[in-house]
Amino acid sequence: MKLENLHPEIRWAVEAAQEKQALDITVLKLNGAFAEYFLLTSGSSHPQIQAIGDAIEERLRREGVRLPHWEGKSGAEWVLLDYGYLVVHIFSERARQFYDLERLWRTAERLDFPGHEKPPEPRRESESGTIQP
Repeated sequence: MKLENLHPEIRWAVEAAQEKQALDITVLKLNGAFAEYFLLTSGSSHPQIQAIGDAIEERLRREGVRLPHWEGKSGAEWVLLDYGYLVVHIFSERARQFYDLERLWRTAERLDFPGHEKPPEPRRESESGTIQP
């Protein structure tokens, strides 16, 4: 699977997620499943998860693609945008690890996109003067 072979709607959704600093953006091409593609990404906070979903919906709507179904309310750990052939999953990092859709669909073709890099964990100095992660 290559970027240039993806439906424009998928590329637009990836771009919208990247604009909202989404983490770990992955597209899976599913064979024989209820959807043709999954777009998986993560946000580092509930407001960011919501913002990523809003941005994807808005971008696709501008391009004439309507969203038939949205799952997950404000503050949810997992938001799902169901376009029929494309299902967008926006997870908290914890929920993404727990559900591990990449493992469940490990036989699917996979394309990873650069996303926002998670900042390194802050380091602090201990009382003895050594650096602690």
